[in-house]
Amino acid sequence: MTTYRFTQVDVFGTGPLSGNPLAVVHDAHGLTSEQMQAFARWTNLSETVFLLPATSPDADYRVRIFTPLEELPFAGHPTLGSAHAWLTAGGSPRHSSVVVQECGIGEIPIRVSPESLAFCAPPLSRSGAVDRGTLERILDALSLTSRDVVGSNWIANGPNWIGLLLHSAQAVLDLRPDFDALGDLEVAVIGPYAKGSAERRAGIDYELRAFVPGVGINEDPVTGSANAGMASWLIPAGKLPPKYSVRQGTVVGSDGRLRVECAQGQMWVGGAVRTVTSGTVEL
Repeated sequence: MTTYRFTQVDVFGTGPLSGNPLAVVHDAHGLTSEQMQAFARWTNLSETVFLLPATSPDADYRVRIFTPLEELPFAGHPTLGSAHAWLTAGGSPRHSSVVVQECGIGEIPIRVSPESLAFCAPPLSRSGAVDRGTLERILDALSLTSRDVVGSNWIANGPNWIGLLLHSAQAVLDLRPDFDALGDLEVAVIGPYAKGSAERRAGIDYELRAFVPGVGINEDPVTGSANAGMASWLIPAGKLPPKYSVRQGTVVGSDGRLRVECAQGQMWVGGAVRTVTSGTVEL
């Protein structure tokens, strides 16, 4: 067995232990894919990441991302959590305010500020209308009708997300999914808070939930990739403003907050990252 530096961080939280936890194994080039998957299964978090030397000359480091059941080419909260862990461990980016992460889908720029980190959303690998059979399966699993849905679209960007826009945030909060019926579908649902509501006065514009039972996590606490996909679909369509805030995790006991902004045609998704645990792990 070999000893590796280990960090566990909280991503998109509003306070202690309020976001999405992420396990990070540093300098993990001595591990096999099988060992990485076994450790991710053992942590039982939505994602566990392994920091590796970059293979691209333009990247600062490389990361491999695992759910308890599979490896992902990209995910949002692991991107910000990895950057935070890498910087905290002494990583020095080529550019002082931008970290470049290499992952399965390529290079992801990450803006660094004292208060938060923000990643640039990768292009959608699949977009467009959801076929009728798949949409009906989702509606049945969520106990929705077509009248409840403002719009639907593929928003895949690593994970194979399907996005739904509902009429209200409360409708999102009221969902009680049949996870067995969802199966391997990866579904994100967003809805707006009404103008003048307590949430709007507190700076929360939208509520989002993300369901991924097929990767071993029924509902993800806070999900960067789903929010990035929603922005890539709904901002150009004129259904979301170019700058807004999202709350996620309410139903599962988290209090995640994400800030989304479209700048010069690029979608940036950001939030706070905090170190919770640091030490070593033997693998």
